[in-house]
Amino acid sequence: MNITVGGKQRNVEAGWTLARLIEDEKVENPEYVTVAVNDAFVDHADFGTTELAEGDTVEFLYFMGGGR
Repeated sequence: MNITVGGKQRNVEAGWTLARLIEDEKVENPEYVTVAVNDAFVDHADFGTTELAEGDTVEFLYFMGGGR
């Protein structure tokens, strides 16, 4: 099935979860990444059970702290 990851088309097998996609994409520091599927944020606890569907759009977001 076709999904979009970070603005690029990607073909994955049916039944893929966010956890599998994060591993396959070699996301740095997965414990700190925020994931949005179709503009909806997914809780970290749900990565292993959230299955991707045809046409989904996935974005990996990293929030940085800083300043004074």
